[in-house]
Amino acid sequence: MMKPSSQFVFAVLLTAGAFFAAVSDARAHEIKIGKLVIHHPWIRQPIGAADVASAYTTIDNTGSTNDVLIKITIENVPTVQIHEMMMQGDVMKMTEMAKGLMIPAGKSVELKPKTSHIMLMGIKSAYMLGEQVKGTMEFAKAGKVDVDFEVVEPGAETPMKH
Repeated sequence: MMKPSSQFVFAVLLTAGAFFAAVSDARAHEIKIGKLVIHHPWIRQPIGAADVASAYTTIDNTGSTNDVLIKITIENVPTVQIHEMMMQGDVMKMTEMAKGLMIPAGKSVELKPKTSHIMLMGIKSAYMLGEQVKGTMEFAKAGKVDVDFEVVEPGAETPMKH
């Protein structure tokens, strides 16, 4: 049998552990559909009254066949496109990936700033830091899955503060 002081310390540690596990889980959520794992989707908060923003995530394909991210919808955003960025000469060009984004078998694809990303155009409402914005990702083979995008600071390079 534990002494009362030991019970108190144990209860405090147990509570703290549960709290930090919940915080960690909320900050690093992942969504699974079939053999795909979508890691922590996030949106950069638009600056001022801008009606455009970009969103990012990492998608792992743990399966043995390729899949394609073909469509993304985000609540209160009329136009959502998958874009790639590449240098043409000394100019950075951004183009829509109209046929979708290939997620190769056994590989990870990272959508991150200054590379491939999700472009939100015509945003209908302001996003607040920390807000969870509802969306859907549709894959050619795995199908549709609901996702929540966390809104982070406008200049963020990653979804989590270090």
